[in-house]
Amino acid sequence: MTSKESDKSDNGVVLSLAGKVALITGGSRGIGAATVRLFIQAGAKVVFNYRSARKEAEQLALECGGAEHCIAVHRELSAPAHGRALVDDAVRAFGRLDCLVANHGIWPSHDAPIESMTDAQWHQTMHINLDSVFGIVQAAVAQIKKQGRPAQGAAAGHIVLISSTAGQRGEAMHADYAASKGAIISFTKSLSSELIREGIYVNCVAPGWVDTDMSAATLRDPKKRDQVFSVIPAGRAATTREIAGPVLFLCTPFAGFISGEVFNVNGGAVLVG
Repeated sequence: MTSKESDKSDNGVVLSLAGKVALITGGSRGIGAATVRLFIQAGAKVVFNYRSARKEAEQLALECGGAEHCIAVHRELSAPAHGRALVDDAVRAFGRLDCLVANHGIWPSHDAPIESMTDAQWHQTMHINLDSVFGIVQAAVAQIKKQGRPAQGAAAGHIVLISSTAGQRGEAMHADYAASKGAIISFTKSLSSELIREGIYVNCVAPGWVDTDMSAATLRDPKKRDQVFSVIPAGRAATTREIAGPVLFLCTPFAGFISGEVFNVNGGAVLVG
């Protein structure tokens, strides 16, 4: 297919995921919930997991069309085996998997100087933010390869991992979180180099401050909020939809020549990739 033919192949459909199945982790609230909504609006069928927000998860699934279109799964993600099991859940629900968005994670909100950070905190952050991502990516890649690559050079699948500005410039008193998110960036680049010839595109979205439950305590404190906004050229935190939009874009044919990239969505706060 020539480049001109490729340009015509979308038939005017904008950011469509019609016929695709997506798995979105941490989908009950915040960035995850916004991503679930956008993927449903784009025509995908979606499976997402939740850990404790059962009411929010069930309400979101119902809002997005119920079992025929969107399924919420109660699944802890703190070990590789948990991630593999969630992929199995998605495939059982809709028969295949085309897009994976690894959005789940924790950010311990209390300051923890490195000399007093506990082993328990370090390991918990790594188990949730990194180990479970390894498991879910491993199983997702196996499933996508099993399905085979579509004809005419179309992508076999898309993986989007969620990192953070902290993974690029670090974050004092939160070395565990920054290390885990830095590893996600390296993981993205390694996976892209390994998988792009198989038609699997792997990218990373790195948000800065986002107005979510996780950041609420900081953003509601006037002094802390002013400190945060002082280093964001846009002068505010992002909305969850402003993060979900780039995630959706990276799973569409419009991102068909993008892989291994760190897509910064931070109001101009970190100008590196």
